[in-house]
Amino acid sequence: MNALLPSFVESVGHGIHVVDTGFQRDRFDAAYLVVERGRAAFVDTGTNFAVPRLLAALDALGLGRDAVDWVIPTHVHLDHAGGAGLLMSELPAARMLVHARGARHMIDPSALYQGALAVYGAEEMARSYGTLVGVPAERVTATHDGMTVELAGRPLLFADTPGHARHHHCIWDAVSGGWFTGDTFGLSYREFDTADGAWILPTTTPVQFEPDALRASVERLLAAGPERMYLTHYGAVQDVPRLARLMLGQLDEVIALGHAQRGAPDRHERLKSGLLDIYAASLAAAGCALTRERIADLLAIDIELNAQGMAVWLDKA
Repeated sequence: MNALLPSFVESVGHGIHVVDTGFQRDRFDAAYLVVERGRAAFVDTGTNFAVPRLLAALDALGLGRDAVDWVIPTHVHLDHAGGAGLLMSELPAARMLVHARGARHMIDPSALYQGALAVYGAEEMARSYGTLVGVPAERVTATHDGMTVELAGRPLLFADTPGHARHHHCIWDAVSGGWFTGDTFGLSYREFDTADGAWILPTTTPVQFEPDALRASVERLLAAGPERMYLTHYGAVQDVPRLARLMLGQLDEVIALGHAQRGAPDRHERLKSGLLDIYAASLAAAGCALTRERIADLLAIDIELNAQGMAVWLDKA
């Protein structure tokens, strides 16, 4: 890491910097700052409470607020886009690029807030997310599949990637040979790294988990032959084919678990227990020495939300 950068900023090559947003715990939630010939773009922003870190990253790299051309949420879930409006208010030259299905929620985040409030409750909303800030409509551009924009001549290609959310796009960066994947390519926390490398799991959080669409989106990302993936949760990972097999294999197990517990009277608890079984077995096979209790602790948020999202999917089906 560049010694001049704050501890929460890591340069990963190709002008790309991982900013730890500080959400929930260290190295849980990332925003990316892409710099090309003095111009910049943010991919994902974290929550409102991440904005000081994002601005500090600009300062550390000697970039003015007016050097940012694009703010690009991968989708409008609050751990990815909750701070986007507040950040935009600090960046006079920036435009927001957001999936067409999510654009209205960035302009008027009231429905987004109410939806999250129903899941998390008022206390958690205040603690983790704060008050959402809308973005003026004239500063918002809706993306479409195959759309390309440039950052100082550096092309960024958008792909529509439903499965985690219908308002999700991924961004292909040809310079680094990598995708900014949001949640489409799953979650990979550094606490689970082993001698085999990174470990990964699919995310099934509410309310638009669609397993067939998710598999198709992952396969589409793989078709580009990526050298690396830039995950919001968390960081840049390589060895992409191995991670894809690991993730898609677990997706099959998750689907089977859901069908097996569809009518169970205590379905939520059974889904949570079954998910932990899947993750613990996969980690053991990867050579992870963490105890089941420690795995459960590190994945507590994800297990709870993944079980909730599976329930929504099962009820829709």
